[in-house]
Order: sequence, then structure tokens, then C-alpha cells
Amino acid sequence: MKYKQYDVKMLSFNRTFKLILLILASAFVVSCSSSVRFSDGGNAGYEDNLSKGEVFYGKASYYADAFHGKLTASGEVFDMNKLTAAHKTLPFGTILNVRNLKNGKSVIVKVNDRGPFAGSRVIDLSKAAAQALDMIRDGVIDVEVTIMD
Repeated sequence: MKYKQYDVKMLSFNRTFKLILLILASAFVVSCSSSVRFSDGGNAGYEDNLSKGEVFYGKASYYADAFHGKLTASGEVFDMNKLTAAHKTLPFGTILNVRNLKNGKSVIVKVNDRGPFAGSRVIDLSKAAAQALDMIRDGVIDVEVTIMD
């Protein structure tokens, strides 16, 4: 009787052990798959089907130190000292003229990342681009964005 009771406990242990292994293996596979890094609740910044010469308006922010040296969505390494930008939908490599509506200053940037994913912003700029627009102190500004190429 004692011997059979031991077998039942061992069977239960084996099933539990296999279940735990299955869960861990599943978690490992899921964690290795690619996934969306960010999400956005709204449609701000989704200017589909825009072409050269077209203009859109909205809020711009900038990103710098925390992302410097990390890979962008395009696969390039982010350099906060280059004139680049993040946009939600425009193709990588798109050249934009971004104008600060407060002071009239403008800068030419290349889209090499995805974003912004905060509020109703339409573009995220590198620190160099933000400095060219004199927006560092403001952080978020109103801009006019013209598609150059």
C-alpha cells in the first residue's frame, strides 16, 4: 500500500514538472519574438499618402541622451547630434523641412525612426534638430512640416 501511494505522488510530481517546463519554454519562445515597442491610442501624426511638397502641422518634441547610441526602427544607430527625426508612418529616408511656428527657424531632417508616441505630437526630433529650431527650453513646440523628398 505504501509503495502504490509513492507511485501516485511521483506521477503527480512528473506531471507538474512537465507542465512547469512547458510554461517556461513557452515564455522563452514568446520573449524571443519581435514585438511592437510602443503603442499609440490615437491617430495623431498619421499622415498617410503624403507626397513631396505637402505640408502638415502639429506638435514636435525631441529625444536625446536616453536613446543616444541605441538602434532606431530603421536599424541606424541614433545619434542625437545628427539632424534626424522620428515619424509614425513616413518612409525611412524621407527628408523633411521642419519650421518652428513660434520663431520661424527651420531645419532639414531625415526620418530614421518611429514615433512620437506621446500625446498628439506629430514628430520627434534629434537634439541637434531641436537646437537648430531653438526649442530645447520649450520642449514641445508647434511646427509646420514640409515633405522635401
